Amino acid sequence: MSAAVKTPVAKPAREFFNPGDRARKYYDTLHFATATRYGDLVWVSGQVGIDPATGLPAEGIEAQARHAFEGVRTALEAAGSSLANVIELSTFHTHLSRDSAAFMAVKDEFLAEPYPCWTGVGVTELARPELLVEIRVVAFTDAA
Repeated sequence: MSAAVKTPVAKPAREFFNPGDRARKYYDTLHFATATRYGDLVWVSGQVGIDPATGLPAEGIEAQARHAFEGVRTALEAAGSSLANVIELSTFHTHLSRDSAAFMAVKDEFLAEPYPCWTGVGVTELARPELLVEIRVVAFTDAA
């Protein structure tokens, strides 16, 4: 019986994306990438409801959710993907039961059918006390 010959398989390169000045600042100071692409998959770090015009948390769950989803969209597009390719959505809420209906209405503005898997988690706090929601996703690339 002959031994099986293993053919080396090339691993895809990991690529990191930090679109915009604020994302680059976070990468340099907090040491995390906004998005990482490995092969045909993209992971987006948690995005929060910071208003890019002011650098401050937006007022209310709807505004914060919109800013967070816009951050997710920007990161996905930089990595060669889109909101249409999201396969997993994880959200973290400081007031999950109070804000669920309003959050879901905004979510549905950004994510259409077929909907991705979604896990919503209630937490006691986020990176800043004014933040109400953080959104992270996994998506496939347009090349997949």
